[in-house]
Amino acid sequence: MDSAFLSVQAAQGQNRPDRYAGYPRKTSLRTYPENAADKSIKLGLQPYHALAPKLNALQQKSNRVSVEVVGQSTLGRDLYLVTLTAPESPAETRLQEWFRASVEEGRKIPDGLYKAPIWINNNIHGDEWEGTDGALRVIEHLATSDDRETKNLLQRSRIYFNLTANPDGRVAGTRANNAGFDLNRDFVTSSQPENRAMQDIVERTQPLMMLDEHGYVANTLIEPTTPPHGQNYDFDLYIKHGYENGLRMEKAVQALGHPEAAKPEIPFRDYPVGEWDGWAPIYTAQYSMYHGAVSYTIEIPMRVNRADYDNLPAQELQRRSKINTDVVEATIKTTLDYVDDNRKSLIANQTEMFRRGANGEKQRNIPDGFVPGFGPEDRFTTEFPRAYVITNDRSPAATARLVDQLVRHDVRVERAEKPFTLNGKKYAAGSYVVDMHQPKRGLANVMLEQGADISDKAPVMYDISGWSHRLLWGASVDIVKGGQFRFDGKPVTAATPTGEISAAPGADLAITLTDQKDVSAVNDLLGRGLELRSQDDGTVVVPGRDRSAAKEVADRYGVRFTAAKPGGQPLQRKTIAAAVSADELQVLRESGFDVRTISTAVLNAGFDWSRIDALYVGSGLSYAGLNATAKAALDEFLKRGGVVTRGATGSRFNSDAKLLQATATAGWEDANGVVNVVNGNGPIGTNALPHSFVYSPQWFTNLGTGVTVEQRYGSTVIAAGHWHARDNGTGGQDAAAGQAAVVSGTATNGARVVLFGTEPMFRNHPKGLYAQVARALFWSSTR
Repeated sequence: MDSAFLSVQAAQGQNRPDRYAGYPRKTSLRTYPENAADKSIKLGLQPYHALAPKLNALQQKSNRVSVEVVGQSTLGRDLYLVTLTAPESPAETRLQEWFRASVEEGRKIPDGLYKAPIWINNNIHGDEWEGTDGALRVIEHLATSDDRETKNLLQRSRIYFNLTANPDGRVAGTRANNAGFDLNRDFVTSSQPENRAMQDIVERTQPLMMLDEHGYVANTLIEPTTPPHGQNYDFDLYIKHGYENGLRMEKAVQALGHPEAAKPEIPFRDYPVGEWDGWAPIYTAQYSMYHGAVSYTIEIPMRVNRADYDNLPAQELQRRSKINTDVVEATIKTTLDYVDDNRKSLIANQTEMFRRGANGEKQRNIPDGFVPGFGPEDRFTTEFPRAYVITNDRSPAATARLVDQLVRHDVRVERAEKPFTLNGKKYAAGSYVVDMHQPKRGLANVMLEQGADISDKAPVMYDISGWSHRLLWGASVDIVKGGQFRFDGKPVTAATPTGEISAAPGADLAITLTDQKDVSAVNDLLGRGLELRSQDDGTVVVPGRDRSAAKEVADRYGVRFTAAKPGGQPLQRKTIAAAVSADELQVLRESGFDVRTISTAVLNAGFDWSRIDALYVGSGLSYAGLNATAKAALDEFLKRGGVVTRGATGSRFNSDAKLLQATATAGWEDANGVVNVVNGNGPIGTNALPHSFVYSPQWFTNLGTGVTVEQRYGSTVIAAGHWHARDNGTGGQDAAAGQAAVVSGTATNGARVVLFGTEPMFRNHPKGLYAQVARALFWSSTR
């Protein structure tokens, strides 16, 4: 067994491939039992269990193919990174890594020596199968072909294939992964293991060009996107190659001769503004651009999933899948040829992007006609600050989480060695600084800036238009726009541990629920059977005799305990019956709550409420849809238990169950983004952030006696996002301004109830809002 094999095997155990192991990297992949239920089989495509044997055979047959396991799916299936390149010694690989790092530093490298990196991502949506099969065709060709053209290509290139980004979805025939998440919306959140693997791939490989193979759009869709384009891109370095290779892929697809793919669509050229935008960094292609890639989403043409999968005969499905696989193969081969033909220019552009970032240069003005069709509607830019400073002022745990998130995305962060002053403000030693003179300043800024209200820039948007780790993740972050910039810092690879107890020995300890980590710590202590107390402002008190347990959770979760004030009522661990979406379920469980999932069907089948403390209603539960027995059991629970609701489903439940007197008004259904809020001093609004997140927002009017406004929309509603009124003038920001976004109160039957018109757990992203939900659950279920 050679040394390269051993080093890769060792790295595989940690899912951290050795950058210098040389090529080929022959990994003996574990195989999986045959699964006749794999949804790929009906389409005549490769089932997941067939991939490892095929890849093992190719590794034995060819010294051009390497396979590494770069992670596992939610269910534990291996994620395969397949690399095609001419063999390299470890010394040659080390030289290639030096070239890659030099490009990232914005330094020019010698012509002709750097192997052009290309990344092909496949099957991120599990029921969009054929990317995997088209990639396999290309892999087999590159691995086995004896023609000089192929051999020369591999001498000049490294071609990386993430063979199936979502193996659980591939097997089950679902868009989402097994946890219920759309992986093509998670790139700046990193909540899913499959996404973390893809982030590692793009950071490690630094591709010049990448494709993300999807389906299904009639005739085939090939990016670039419509505007709005992300305002943090150096778009001039993207669009020329992006558009030109898009046109080449269009011709290659047409050359296949399939009538079903005769007229591919390029959104930049063919679609109205906003219909297929490139604004958000949540998608594979748009995220990869921040790592220097000219990136594309490809949508293959023939639908074979969902109703078509169930209703069409296998023969027709296989005919369609064959066309789709042809299209995938054509787009990949065209892209490989394009990069080979334009490698010098592509390397220069990537180097220039990183050089501009490191030098803090302004984005370039792009004139009309820069490429055919480029006009004022395509021009989006921002002003980069000089730095961001992240402090421990609000929540040390939130600070550590944000710093670690930035670092894992290859954003450079430094920790101050001693106190310093920037723009006249003094900062303590241990504060973190994101110097915006860095190669990936666009990625740093897209995560930390506020964003923009683009409601007047596009009539529609494809998905969310607002996000902000600075505003929504719970840490204190200052913007340094300019001025003298001096401080002594060291690069950070991980945030410094933040757990702390500042109270004197023997004193009762207090923890304030300002962050999810605080909630996790409290639930951990409750799970141990400790006698905690809850005070009116939401502070939780731990008896001084349990200091050792508090110290343990302080270290584990990075939370802070201070000296407690007297008072409080007993607090027990809460069991939650939850009608929830996948993101809400993950957040509640990560927060340490004992969650029992329910729905209308579950309750109608009979449900034991005896051990339930609170009901959370976000989706899938209709009070009106319950049968008489289920309704009676629920009504009995509501006499003693708490209720927390979110969104339209929750508001309808509140109304139908006759709980709080509050009329829910729906904003524009597609409105979304970061909103400004004004917090009340009730149990839910206290200590909440001054920003929240909305998607299909609501607000509450006609409030009954005893209903407390915990949070209102600000006078200027949107901080970043997309929200305008409906065509009839209703549902806009003006109507929402100043209205109640979150309310609490006690129903006539005695139930404590909290209604959220916001989306505090949306896609497991707005981390700083989760404690607000936890406070609602604790308050509503404590009598």
